[in-house]
Amino acid sequence: MARGWESKSVQEQIASARLREGENPIRMTAVQIETERKCDSLLLQRTRMLRQIETCGEGRYRQTLQDGLEFLEKQLTDLGWRA
Repeated sequence: MARGWESKSVQEQIASARLREGENPIRMTAVQIETERKCDSLLLQRTRMLRQIETCGEGRYRQTLQDGLEFLEKQLTDLGWRA
C-alpha cells in the first residue's frame, strides 16, 4: 500500500508545483478520476497477489492465486493499463 500512497503524493507535488509555476493544471473528468482510482486499487491488489505467489508453495492455492492474477490483469487491460 505504501507505493500507492507514494505515487499519489508525487502526483500531488507535481500538480502543486505546476500551480506555483503558473501552468494550467490538468483537469480530469469524474469518469477519468474514477478510472484512475480503480486502476490504482487493482495495481495494489496485483502487487499483493504477486508477493503471495512468490511465497506460496505448489498446489491448488497457487493455481487460485494465478487465476486471480490473470483476472486482475484482464480488468487492468480493460481500463487501458499496459504492463
